[in-house]
Amino acid sequence: MARIAVIGAGTGALAAAARLAVAGHRVTVYERTETYGGALRRVERDGFAFDTGPGLLHLPAVYRDLFVKTGKRPLEDVVELVQVDPSSRHVFADGTRVSLPNASRAGVVAALDEALGAGAGQRWGDFLVRAREAWDRTRRPLLEEPLWPDWQVLAGREPYPAVPHKRLLRTRRAGTLAEIGAWELRDERLAALLASHALAYGLDPRTAPASAAVLPYLEHAFGTWYVRGGLRELARAVYERCLERRVEFVFGAEVTRIVTRDGRAAGVELAGGPGSGDGTVAEADHVVAGVPPARLRALTDRPLDAEGDVRTDPEAAVPGRFTLLLALRGGREAGAAHRTVVHAPDPDAEADFLASPGGDAPSSPTVTVLRPDDPALRPDDAHESATATAVVPAGADWTDEHTVRRWTELVLEAAGTAVPGLRERLLWHEAHTPLHTAQETGTAHGEVPAPALAAGGGRFLRPSNSTRLPGLHRVGGWAHPGGGLPHAGMSGALVAGLIVEGPDFRGSQ
Repeated sequence: MARIAVIGAGTGALAAAARLAVAGHRVTVYERTETYGGALRRVERDGFAFDTGPGLLHLPAVYRDLFVKTGKRPLEDVVELVQVDPSSRHVFADGTRVSLPNASRAGVVAALDEALGAGAGQRWGDFLVRAREAWDRTRRPLLEEPLWPDWQVLAGREPYPAVPHKRLLRTRRAGTLAEIGAWELRDERLAALLASHALAYGLDPRTAPASAAVLPYLEHAFGTWYVRGGLRELARAVYERCLERRVEFVFGAEVTRIVTRDGRAAGVELAGGPGSGDGTVAEADHVVAGVPPARLRALTDRPLDAEGDVRTDPEAAVPGRFTLLLALRGGREAGAAHRTVVHAPDPDAEADFLASPGGDAPSSPTVTVLRPDDPALRPDDAHESATATAVVPAGADWTDEHTVRRWTELVLEAAGTAVPGLRERLLWHEAHTPLHTAQETGTAHGEVPAPALAAGGGRFLRPSNSTRLPGLHRVGGWAHPGGGLPHAGMSGALVAGLIVEGPDFRGSQ
């Protein structure tokens, strides 16, 4: 039985802790805040409740597998999973609206043909077929296996089978998501639909590789799910599974250093916390770090990657999320969609702003409005709780009241397109900014990591779960296979496999 110290109580770290405990190891989680869940937080006020992190779940099989492998009670016994239908409603810049059925290619094709014109649905359907091929080529190495030393194979090979595009005397193939939209979908609204899946993760469609086609495919193939009571309930369920497996938790305990001995990680030093004084060392045979790269570098002076082994730029700016929590009088109208995406009228201006935040904010950003029909989130049926979220650039000063007011007005204006009579129904609103995310997750500016993607020269791959310091592993959205709830959960499975089975572990089965 090995002693394992886990730094952080984010979803990926919890997934690793539960799996390691069921394998017979003694696991202790050290969390600097007073609760678990990382970005999966909840705000409650006046009988209203809101998710402040992810609001929907894709690929629930990752968490089904976690619960099957760590106990007798399956996932559906501890949370209520609900398929969201329609999966999403889209409001495009020209006023066109379309509702897309959940996990139905035929239904999506028919809906797009009706809303956007004959042939639009077929082009999207054909795109999904090609996206499936990219998914099949990358699913195993990018989601179910550790990132091996020959990761350069993933960095240079574009798995998306782009359609040849002839222009004058040249034949080209799409290498970015934006080029897929322009050359293969050939409709600004379809291009916006495609781009929104990248933008949701803070990715610029103009630079995101064509392999990012797997993002809409993942949602299409495995459906869109909601956890009754909010996604915070998923974090609670994973935390309670950890407790059942006798994982120990120390909250309010900040790790200040990874202790090394004989050339390997040998424990963690704590700055304080319940039951521990300043400088207390908790010895361990393995350390699992669920913290952002900058934070991990500050915890050890040892090199964690081989010379030249650079994938995601650790200094690159990563966008965050600005979310308005909306307490509304009056119940949901008939036919209200759980999720509505209100697209920006000028996507290039929005992308330019996210990439170079020094300029003026776009006149109207892309805003995602979530309106769960969930009695647990509202005081009664005469009220409604909703959230409206925009992706915002890294590094903005969220202590500046003018910045918060400016984004509040931009998001409210766009959200009014999705919620009839929003201004008149609004009891109160509360802003959840990247500053809150930074406090909850330990990131420098409230950044939210994207899933790992193939191609793009390796710039979209996350650091491997193993490090050059024996006994130290990385877990969570800032490690392979990247951000998003399914990927964070898989990182926990990969780390557990590497520790339990050793460096020859070949991946999840």
